[in-house]
Order: sequence, then structure tokens, then C-alpha cells
Amino acid sequence: MCDMEGGGGGCGADAEPPRRRRAPADSQPRTCMKCGQGTAALVIRVGDPFCRDCFREYFVHKFRAMLGKNRVIFPGEKVLLAVSGGPASCAMVRQVQEGLSREAAKRLRFIPGLIYVEEGAVRGQSPEQRQQTLAQMETLLQATGFPYHLLHLEEALELPPSILQPGPERAGTSSPSGPSYKEAVDNFIQQQRQDGDSGSSLPGHSAPGSPAGAPGSPRLPGAAQTQELLRSFEAAATATAREELLEMLRTHLIVQTARDRGYAKVMMGDSLTRVAIKLLTNLSLGRGAFLAVDTGFTDQRHGDVMVVRPMRDYTAKEIAFYNRFFSVPTVIVPPLFTKRREKLSIHRLVERFLVGLQEEFPSTISTVYRTGEKLSPEPAKASSEWQRCLLCLCGLDTYGEEELALEPTLILEEPAAGVESKAAYIPLLCYSCRLTFKELGPLGTLPPYVRAEGQRRIRRAEMEQNQEASES
Repeated sequence: MCDMEGGGGGCGADAEPPRRRRAPADSQPRTCMKCGQGTAALVIRVGDPFCRDCFREYFVHKFRAMLGKNRVIFPGEKVLLAVSGGPASCAMVRQVQEGLSREAAKRLRFIPGLIYVEEGAVRGQSPEQRQQTLAQMETLLQATGFPYHLLHLEEALELPPSILQPGPERAGTSSPSGPSYKEAVDNFIQQQRQDGDSGSSLPGHSAPGSPAGAPGSPRLPGAAQTQELLRSFEAAATATAREELLEMLRTHLIVQTARDRGYAKVMMGDSLTRVAIKLLTNLSLGRGAFLAVDTGFTDQRHGDVMVVRPMRDYTAKEIAFYNRFFSVPTVIVPPLFTKRREKLSIHRLVERFLVGLQEEFPSTISTVYRTGEKLSPEPAKASSEWQRCLLCLCGLDTYGEEELALEPTLILEEPAAGVESKAAYIPLLCYSCRLTFKELGPLGTLPPYVRAEGQRRIRRAEMEQNQEASES
């Protein structure tokens, strides 16, 4: 008979399903898989040990290869790096710093600038904590020597309605009528030779783009602006809606700054892990038609400003080891603050699910990421302004028979006389933004530029309907 109670491994010993067992650690140190000489300092994947030097070379090569393969950043272009203070964006800044140094084998040819959006008000930080975080970020940005811009999320409430309209594509960059990438590179090299390779294309020590002020004495917006911003977030019914509102305001503020300062591209620090989480999150939010735009290497929905994601081939593990080995400074901020006792947002739930699954099945996140690589951005394109979503600027996915299935999502309300109705905004939104819009509270708490652009489109649609009626 089996020994049920003993430690000899009877029938009851394996009553639970077997878990993936980790291989026992070797008694001898492993050798680097690339050079075959150095002692491995980390194992990126099973069977891929790297020493420090080879890991650094691997990390740098991946960044350069991503930019070289896509060829969307032309020589001499101004590129704005969005820095959140997190590991991925700070590692991205370090890669640009090393790529622009004279010691680099193949130097980068674009002109970088940095931007940081301070979000302490909606993250539950006190004024003292916000000042401390802002001072840390200002010190970090100043140390790079690049021009930088320090903004507050409250400034998004003062954005012009034109931010919700795609700008004209810049001639001579990535447009079909402009020169090819190879021609642009050849012209840039020839110009450098004529200038004696003085390094004028590398603005390593340009004056900061932020207001003058010493680190440690940052400026905070007025209390009235902060209260108006908090009202918008407190009016949102769910944590998911607040996450979407935060991302929308941050993105619009960064894109508007790029337009005002003449930047052609914006670099985001989305890692492979973050892209995989975002892919499943947006799929859960009904943004399946726009996944390629939301998670791809390029995002051209804004027209004159292209968003690129050069860190999307790095896992969070690779970035964490790189920052630790090579002393890349970071500034960690708390998550989105909420006073309500409620379930986590869809964003946090998907993140917990994927990260937890990754622990047991190490290929989970990379599999999700590779699946997203097969998607096409065509469904997100719009042929005219009226076929473009008011909030996300992607093409509307609510035409034809799909409109019948969306009837339950409409806001059916009877506003008082003279009071604007949220239902009038529904035809201007895609399916996902309709669901978010329903949870953003009354119109009075929406950002002013969203209301202004929505009213303009509604009035324009009414004028066209009246004109058609009079002609018929």
C-alpha cells in the first residue's frame, strides 16, 4: 500500500497539478554565451547568459537596430523624448546620450529635447512631495545637457481645441513627397563635411527649455487650476475612466509642446512588457481596430507630430538590469490616486494577470507582443475630419450595421432647457471612447478644449444638415 502520510512520496504526494520547476543553480559560474570568456552576470532568457560588457553591447545594439530598421527619424530632425522618471524612459535617455557622444561608433544624427509632465495632483501627492519630485526630475534632466521642458498636468486644461485636429504632415521628413531616408543621410553627411564636422548637429549643451530656476525651487500651478483638474478626475465614475483621462491629457500636452517647439517626432519609453499589457488592455476596452496604432513602433494619428516607441523590444527585466549595472538614475512616482474603495482599473487587472502568468510561463509577454506585431494600422485611418474620433483621433468604427449593436451604449437623457446634452457628443466618438465618455461625469467637468472642439463639430454638422434640407 501507498504511504499516504509518510514523506516517501505516496499517491497523495502529487495530488496538486505539477508546477514548472526551476532548474537547480549550477555550482560553477556560467560563461557568457557571446564572448565565451567572461563570467555571466545575468541570464536574460533560459540559456542566454551575458557578462556585463556583452550585455551592454547587446542593449545598445538593439536600440540602434530598432531606429535603423524603421528609418523614420531623419538626420537633423528635432526629437522630443518623453521622460516619466521610470526605468524605461530613463534608459531611453541614456541610449540617446551615448549615441550622440563623440566616442560612439555610429553617432545618432537627430537633435534631442526632453519633456517631463508632472502629475502629482492626481497621484495624491502633497505640494511638498510634488516639489520634491519636480526637483529630482529637474536635476536628472539638467544632467543630460539636453534642452528640457517641465510641465504640469494642469496645463492640459489650457490646451487649444486644435490639438484634437491632426496637423499637416511635415514636408521632407517621412512624407512620400519628401526625399528618401538615404538621400537625407547623404545630404546631412555632406553638410557636416562642409562645416568641418564641428558637431553643430549635436546640441549637447543647449540652454534648457524650461523657465529659469535652480533645482530645489520648482514652480507649482495655482490652487484654482489644481482644483479644476481634480474635479475632472473625481467626476469620473471608474478607475478605468480616470486612467484613460490621464493618458489622454498627458499625450495631448506632449504633442502640443512638440508642435509649439518645432519637434517632428516624440519618443515614448514603452517597453515590450508595457506594450503587451497595453495591447490586452486596449483589446478589453474595445479598441481592437486601433491596436496597431496604440502599440506599434510609429503612431501618425496627429499628422505633423509622429510618436515612436524605440524601447518596445526591451523587456522590463532587461531594462532593470541595465539601469542597475550602469547606474541609470530614475525617479519613481506613486500610481493614480483614488479616494474610492473600488476594484482596480482594467489597466491594473491586465497588468497583474500578465505579470503573474509570466512568472510561470516566461514566454507569455513576448508571445502577446509578437501577436500584436502582425496587426495592420489601416483600420485606424480616417479620410476626413468627420470620420475621426473626437478624443483619440482614430477613424470611427461605428458605421453601418455596427451602429445597431452600439445602441445600448448611447446616453439617453433629457437635459433641461438650455442645458447641453452629452448625447450630442456620442456620434463624434469611436466605440471605446463612447464607453469612456459615459463615465467621465457631466460636461462641465470635461477639459475645456474637448468641449470647445466638440461644440464646433456639432455646429458644423447641424449647418450641413440644414443646408441639405434647404436644397432638397
